[in-house]
Amino acid sequence: MQRVARRAFPVLAAVVLAAPAAWAQAVKVDPDLAPYRKVSGVSGTVTSIGSDTMNNLMTLWGETFRRMYPNVKIQVEGKGSSTAPPALIAGTAQFGPMSRAMRASEIDRFESRYGYKPTELRVAYDALAVYVHKDNPIRQLTLAQVDAIFGKSRRRGGRPVATWGDLGLTGEWASRPISLYGRNSASGTYGYFKEHVLRNGDFKDSVKEQPGSASVVLGCSVDRFAMGYSGIGYATSTVRAVPLSEEDGGAVVLANAENAYSGSYPLARFLYVYINRAPGKPLDPIVREFVTLMCSKEGQMTVVKDGYYPIPASVAREELAKVK
Repeated sequence: MQRVARRAFPVLAAVVLAAPAAWAQAVKVDPDLAPYRKVSGVSGTVTSIGSDTMNNLMTLWGETFRRMYPNVKIQVEGKGSSTAPPALIAGTAQFGPMSRAMRASEIDRFESRYGYKPTELRVAYDALAVYVHKDNPIRQLTLAQVDAIFGKSRRRGGRPVATWGDLGLTGEWASRPISLYGRNSASGTYGYFKEHVLRNGDFKDSVKEQPGSASVVLGCSVDRFAMGYSGIGYATSTVRAVPLSEEDGGAVVLANAENAYSGSYPLARFLYVYINRAPGKPLDPIVREFVTLMCSKEGQMTVVKDGYYPIPASVAREELAKVK
């Protein structure tokens, strides 16, 4: 997963650097993205099963699609990325949104059923954030510290961390235990965090597993001594994303669009949608057009509206080529 994301960074960075600085700062869509053009012959039901991180995004895309095609029915279920592959394999969903790349074992199960691999579409970009209450004075964290906060294996070699004092906070914070909020194992965000922060070590038993991203952020907004992790699209005014550094002495990086595009933010990632595309056969028009909408100017404006970062036109063209 990390290798895939890192290879993509130069493409994204090149687009941002070629555009005016204000484009990246304001998180506007690439002006070269094609506008969506309504077509005839689209009917049926759009069914999406998968990522909670992308639940709002899929719903917003569905609402836009339905305004264009009023007779189309939209069904969106977001219980976690791990629910997407089984739904695609069983044929109970045409779209499988995932906040992590599909695992080799999941691809193998799909391929054993259909004889070909699922089609992976990069549809948005995210900066997975480590959140604290807005009043928390913590200024920055290393990934080794985050690993030691959430994980009991401490595979990054950090010292044990249990209280805010262990991170250098003083006064009323010093003796307070860090109240931990995370996702459940069905979540792609859980899997991504476990792989890229904990290096596949075990989470502490004290992590309060939440059924959705919004619940993690809510926990951090009402608990002054909390810390949690969630996609940047769930950020609110009641929490703060802590700047991160890859290692001690490394550059401290904010979770924002510019740093996600450049690859300097260590937990930047693509958000994906998987579909069942049989080689050599045309896609159902409703699937083809929904993908076209996601990768259009209007679709990527929706990405910005939901708090995530839009893909550039170069990536959109690559993804659209997969459904032509």
